[in-house]
Amino acid sequence: MPKPPSSRVSLAEVSRRTGALMRRGDAAAVQDRPQLSDITECLFFSPGDGRIWLNDQRMVLMHTRSLGTLRRELIDTLGLERARGLLTRTGYQSGERDAQLVRERWPDGDLTSVFMAGTRLHALEGVVKVEPVEFEIDPERGHYHGEFIWHHSTEDDEHISAYGVGTEPACWMQLGYAMGYVTGMMGCLVVFREVECRSMGASLCRVIGKTAQAWGDVSEDLRYLNAQDFLATRSHGSAPRAVLGSTALADGSGDGMVGVSSAFKAACHMLSRVAPTRATVLFTGESGVGKEMFASTLHRISPRRERPFVAINCAAIPEALVESELFGVDRGAFTGASASRPGRFERADGGTLFLDEIGTLSLVSQGKLLRALQQGEIERVGGTRAIPVDVRVVAATNVDLRAEVQAGRFREDLFYRLEVYPIHLPPLRERREDIPLLLSHFLHVYAQRHGRRLAGYAPRAVRALMGYAFPGNIRELQNMVERGVISADEGGVIDLPHLLRKEQLGEGTLLSLGAHGALAEAAPAEPAASLFERVAGPQADAIDLAAVERQLLAEAVARCEGNLSAAARQLGLSRAQLAYRLRRGG
Repeated sequence: MPKPPSSRVSLAEVSRRTGALMRRGDAAAVQDRPQLSDITECLFFSPGDGRIWLNDQRMVLMHTRSLGTLRRELIDTLGLERARGLLTRTGYQSGERDAQLVRERWPDGDLTSVFMAGTRLHALEGVVKVEPVEFEIDPERGHYHGEFIWHHSTEDDEHISAYGVGTEPACWMQLGYAMGYVTGMMGCLVVFREVECRSMGASLCRVIGKTAQAWGDVSEDLRYLNAQDFLATRSHGSAPRAVLGSTALADGSGDGMVGVSSAFKAACHMLSRVAPTRATVLFTGESGVGKEMFASTLHRISPRRERPFVAINCAAIPEALVESELFGVDRGAFTGASASRPGRFERADGGTLFLDEIGTLSLVSQGKLLRALQQGEIERVGGTRAIPVDVRVVAATNVDLRAEVQAGRFREDLFYRLEVYPIHLPPLRERREDIPLLLSHFLHVYAQRHGRRLAGYAPRAVRALMGYAFPGNIRELQNMVERGVISADEGGVIDLPHLLRKEQLGEGTLLSLGAHGALAEAAPAEPAASLFERVAGPQADAIDLAAVERQLLAEAVARCEGNLSAAARQLGLSRAQLAYRLRRGG
């Protein structure tokens, strides 16, 4: 993020800059982001899916009365001090996440705009309306001074309802949010204090924010943040990875696993638990969910990382060659076997053997594989001696092996030998929180691979992908991004036509907020009623043309205040024709 010199910005100056931006049409205006319309486009609703996102972050809607009940019970159960600390830290976490969103989404945004984005996000989330009075920003010198007025504080409403007006400020979560957001943007601790509050009898809430060094003694403020256990674990010096920009990742490798969803984290947790052991692992899930990526990661974090990782797709091996591919061939075993050749088990000795699409093996091949797993030794085709092998077997399938066992197409004993530690990888449609991160990851990888420079993705493209079903899962998303990187203009953004064909979109189920707060694309527009229905109503079988004409003529004359010439012009008639029709109609 650029760091221009410090500037003192008043409320009038902010309004002037915003108005000037709205009037400008030049390319430089693109840098003065994010504005309100940009921020509202980050909020996605998926009613049929039961989820709401603020960019890549899962959100919920809650009744303020419910939050008030939670707040009251925390105070009554934990006491005022502990409840205040808990709510302040919760707000801090929320502000920190919003700062991350802004820095990732608009890494080159105007300094004033990115700091003002926090006030707009806080309002968008329904917490409070923020009115900036003045602020000074100089990230290079680590200087910040801001003064704001808060209107319509939800915390005050609930606190006053439960406890009435008191002597202490009550906007605890909002203070925590302000500290978390500005601290995340500045890279150094910024502390806010509420000097006026409606819960103290004031007409509005007023807060002042400065760096911890500028305040001096901030021990009282940090007491509620629990600095030793909470802030000490956070680093504010480095910027987080971009979500939608092409410079998201520090390295150009495409080998890392990317995700923040609970399903992804659960699979990673299981992976870390089983990695130090020798247990056989079975990855299940639809095609394209990344089973081989998880298998290679398992090998990389296991004690066998220095030994070979050998992968083989069982579906790609002809039935006659399965045994020789897995176990190897001795010289002279068959015509053309002029030299001995080790199989995949021998090549993976001491390391990991990954058997992809294991459900496609024939029953005969399954029996040979079972013996190798049970005995820990193999025999080459045409060989006369057993060869011991130390191999960790990792298998993967996109079919239900239990159903295959019941159908008689898969050996039950082999199934139980493989399913020592099963890990199910969910489809991408069940981990939509990971889509923006994957978009950023693949954009960086393919922009570097193909030598392209792109600014990121158009908001409507991200919105469409967040609602897309992804039948091909991550592999399909990966191919989409590569196609978009190639199709988009140099230095431009990847838009919807670069990624998806029209027939892939289907009916949209994802809604977003417009700049005026209304849901966009909430429902298809109703077809316009026919002229017959508008005149006679949908239930009529016939209409009285003479009555319709009389009404039309009368309304035209009344609209023109009795001026027959003007009424005739509106009806496309001459004055004489209009007069005749009026006399005929009585």
